[in-house]
Amino acid sequence: MQSLAMIENWPVPTAAAAVVRADGTVLGRHGPGGHRFPLASVTKPLAAYAALVAYEEGAVELDEPAGPEGSTVRHLLAHTSGLAFDEHRVTAPPGTRRLYSNAGFEVLGDHIAKATGIPFPEYARQAVLEPLHMTATTLDGSPARDGVSTVEDLVRFAAEVQAPRLLDPRTVLEAQSVVHPGLKGVLPGYGHQNPNDWGLGFEIRDSKSPHWTGAHSSPATFGHFGQSGTFLWIDPVVGAACVALTDRPFGPWAAEVWTPFTDAVLAELAA
Repeated sequence: MQSLAMIENWPVPTAAAAVVRADGTVLGRHGPGGHRFPLASVTKPLAAYAALVAYEEGAVELDEPAGPEGSTVRHLLAHTSGLAFDEHRVTAPPGTRRLYSNAGFEVLGDHIAKATGIPFPEYARQAVLEPLHMTATTLDGSPARDGVSTVEDLVRFAAEVQAPRLLDPRTVLEAQSVVHPGLKGVLPGYGHQNPNDWGLGFEIRDSKSPHWTGAHSSPATFGHFGQSGTFLWIDPVVGAACVALTDRPFGPWAAEVWTPFTDAVLAELAA
């Protein structure tokens, strides 16, 4: 795909990108696919997928108590537990506001580790990384932001999410559907959104503006971006996913280049 070559003009030291269909067919790749990049918050979808495996295995229930009083596993996954952004401090009653929270994912990781008797990084490796042959990926440290991976590994994950083998497709459909519709909130880097829709570990585009995906991305698009200059989106309307990883922290540069890049990818997919 010629559109992927646009990453050569991004103001970053290193970048890699790829587009993959649900059947695992890689439609295009550009840059060092095996280079290991810090994922920052693109860690969250991987951690969420592991949490959903724990749910399907019966280790946890989505609506069991976890985190602050009144909060559940579902609240933690959907950023509605009331926990603050980076502090284990409650700032709102569960289910009333969309408060994007790294702390919430750390509480989630601890909860799953306690339920399974396995440290969360090891549980995620056994539940997700190993079955998908994501051998270059690690989730050591915070399940909110400390993952390290490659484009080649995330292509495998993006194919899995589009055509699940590790999870029941109904579970993944729930993960990409809005949890607690209508809640306002701040999308980090893009300001207040009303509504600020989120699924179970995946951010949902809907009608958000501004946004890190394309101007022509479908409202059904879901995924995540990271403060390390990384993103993964899946657009079920076009039946494809795109991964882009860089080693420059997110900033105005990303907001300027990501949207036209995604629109160019979508245009090429539609051609």
